[in-house]
Amino acid sequence: WLDGAAVALSALCLIHCLALPIIVAGLPFLAQFAEGHLHLQMLVVVLPLSVVALGLGFRRHRSLRIVGAGIVGMLALAIGATVAHTHLGLAADRAFTIVGALVLAAAHYFNSVRSRRACA
Repeated sequence: WLDGAAVALSALCLIHCLALPIIVAGLPFLAQFAEGHLHLQMLVVVLPLSVVALGLGFRRHRSLRIVGAGIVGMLALAIGATVAHTHLGLAADRAFTIVGALVLAAAHYFNSVRSRRACA
């Protein structure tokens, strides 16, 4: 269930990054809400959950590739929420976040699949 929760959080992050600019462009009233920085708050939940889920999965399937992909995804999310957001601008923030969310979601998906196979 941890991998499922992590995939859901990655999907929420992805939806936030893709939908918010469209909503803001279509409804100028909501532009005031675009200044909020949800990514940093999401990291507080996503990173520990992902570390635990990937760690438990690794104990079952022993795939360093899956853990490595998860680490790359988490690093991209962290860079997007911190360095890219502060120093590189909104486009870099979104690019790192989208790539990180997709990579991390894929790692959790494969972690879940390989964990179930290892238990069977």
